[in-house]
Amino acid sequence: MRRSVLFGLAGILLAGTAFAQTSSSNDTGLTARFDASINPHELDGWLKILAAEPNQVGSPHDKANSDWILKQFQNFGWDAHIETYRVLYPTPISETLEMPNLNGKRWKATLQERPIPGDSSATAKQYALPAYLAYQGDGDVTAPLVYVNYGNVDDYKRLEQLGISVKGKIVIARYGEGWRGLKPKLAQDHGAIGALIYSDPADDGYSVDGVYPKGPMRPSQGLQRGSVADMTIFPGDPLTPGVAAKENAKRLTRETSPTILKIPALPISYGDAQVMLAAMDGVVAPENWRGHLGITYRVTGNVPVHLVVKSEWSLKTIYDVIATLKGSQYPDQWVIRGNHFDGWVFGASDPLSSLTSLLAEAKALGQLVKGGWKPKRTIVYTSWDAEEPMLLGSTEWAEDHADELKQKAVLYINSDGNGRGILNVGGSEDLEKFVSDTLAGVIDPETNQPVDARRRARLRMAGPMADEHAKAMGRQAADPSKNMPLEPLGSGSDFSPYLQHLGLATLDYGYGDEGDSTGVYHSRYDTYEHHSKFVDPGFVYDALLARTVGRAVIRAAEADLPIQQASDFADAIAQYVGEVKRLADTSHEAAETQKKMLADNVYALAADPTKPHANPTPLQEVPKFDFGPLDQAAATLKTSARAYDDALVANGRNLSPGDLAKLQGLMQSIDQTLLLDKGLPFRDWYKNSIYAPGRYTGYGAKTLPGVREAIEEERWSDASQYIGLTAGTINGYSARLDQATEILRR
Repeated sequence: MRRSVLFGLAGILLAGTAFAQTSSSNDTGLTARFDASINPHELDGWLKILAAEPNQVGSPHDKANSDWILKQFQNFGWDAHIETYRVLYPTPISETLEMPNLNGKRWKATLQERPIPGDSSATAKQYALPAYLAYQGDGDVTAPLVYVNYGNVDDYKRLEQLGISVKGKIVIARYGEGWRGLKPKLAQDHGAIGALIYSDPADDGYSVDGVYPKGPMRPSQGLQRGSVADMTIFPGDPLTPGVAAKENAKRLTRETSPTILKIPALPISYGDAQVMLAAMDGVVAPENWRGHLGITYRVTGNVPVHLVVKSEWSLKTIYDVIATLKGSQYPDQWVIRGNHFDGWVFGASDPLSSLTSLLAEAKALGQLVKGGWKPKRTIVYTSWDAEEPMLLGSTEWAEDHADELKQKAVLYINSDGNGRGILNVGGSEDLEKFVSDTLAGVIDPETNQPVDARRRARLRMAGPMADEHAKAMGRQAADPSKNMPLEPLGSGSDFSPYLQHLGLATLDYGYGDEGDSTGVYHSRYDTYEHHSKFVDPGFVYDALLARTVGRAVIRAAEADLPIQQASDFADAIAQYVGEVKRLADTSHEAAETQKKMLADNVYALAADPTKPHANPTPLQEVPKFDFGPLDQAAATLKTSARAYDDALVANGRNLSPGDLAKLQGLMQSIDQTLLLDKGLPFRDWYKNSIYAPGRYTGYGAKTLPGVREAIEEERWSDASQYIGLTAGTINGYSARLDQATEILRR
């Protein structure tokens, strides 16, 4: 462990040297003055105001918060306004979940959380949103339950091995091991007529820690609300894909929107789930499907369950707050910073903790301007509405301003919830040096170690069971000569439209892993009291997030030279190409092994059908792919990246104003070369050839997604096609680098 920290410290020292070489003493003075303006007590007060009442989309407090945030920006000296959109957002009218005949009696689920004395859940004037999943399909259904574990692809394969179908049944799945929306979607795809999702105490309840209010974890009546719109097709308003949801926009119907489910679904508490699961009397669940409720977990049962969901489906107005500090030298180059303000109930940790950080940054930047500083680039701060239903506010604004953003945006920086602990940062991997440089001098208040050192130490802890990518990040973090690695981004927050639809350079920041908000995630108990006691006492790390991101904003706004270092991206691409090639080899070997075992009649010897190796799902024969185009593209990128980085260091400071403008123009939009005109298979809204949310992982990132997912899903023609298409985008990036290098060498 100590060696990990020492390696991280060495990396920080190198990063600090790089920062000193590429920034001015004026930058250092700016960040010192900026830091001095961040006051944790202000963040505390702001969170009390913002999380005082439930603030889901359409609620009075959601609108009140947008007006209050606008006023703060104006008081801070920003030019601020609100932009509105009209989006489809369903709200619950009534929900019923019951077993009409449980041991001769009618049993009904509660579908609402009890208030806790002394907590905002008890003192707020308005009622919290009940158990609800936005964009589920309304319905009135009755059927027995089938327990499907986490309800992911592998779980349905296991059900097939067990000879169990969910067709005509209501599934019950536990949260975790994948994005929420995939659970009812897969249930629907397999013929289920309804879906329930609960949080098992094994994952975020009493098995982890004490339950709220004595501890941070989910109490027995806790509910996890959320959206189940199929974001893997596209996020944003379900009726206006690709265009802004203005009043006169051409809209799909609710029935024709591909992102809205067809079956009813609800989240329930583990208190209610225990009653329902205990009533099941069929096949005992496989060992690794069993949670920590005091019951025998079973897959099937015969007791009928009655599920009813009725919603009001109308267009609602959402409110994006947009604030601007105009640049003095490059007003048409934008540094954009965003965080949403809507929650499922009070939303103290998610998202308001990091929104207070954004406000602290905005106030500090405003004070710098009042003191005479003028940023070279325009800084745009955004507070998004309606993120929780599926990134509505950020997506509609991105689609509304798409052409302007592609021309002007230099960087989009996101956050979405914060807590005590270690820095998590992900994004475009040509920004690894930029992130490492801007972390120089940022000290963790708990350990008094550099923030970079703590993150590197954490990454180095990837164990033997970690996936290939995690191990690669650990190796990079352990190398003091390399910049700190960035996580590739999937989805689940407001960065998605900027990275994956528009192709903008993107970063996403947040501290966490020590303060614990997972137990109250999307529940009535995500309150000011919970956050200030269990997630970030003293608002120390919320203030640290403001200082961390503020440095990045100032550096991006002040840098004359492009902020990308291309060699880091080239290394990442080489890693990803190697991964998809090994994935193809592994798939080929698995198919050949299964073929041999079938020929040898090995599976017939497995008498117990509950064993995972019995009755296997047949694997297709895997062809040998020609990865030559990707190999060549990765090699070309490596050469072009090194030439560009060397030329930037050698000659970047000597450019004429005309050549500097040309260089900036080339590099500002370089990540857009990675976009695919036709988009990804089954979801052409997603155009980034390098990063996408997985079709069957949701929030989790898939790198080189057109190739990787085609191999995983046995779509061999798509794999071959996207090898060529992805190689083409990488070659486009290399060609842009070559143009920039030519300017630098003049």
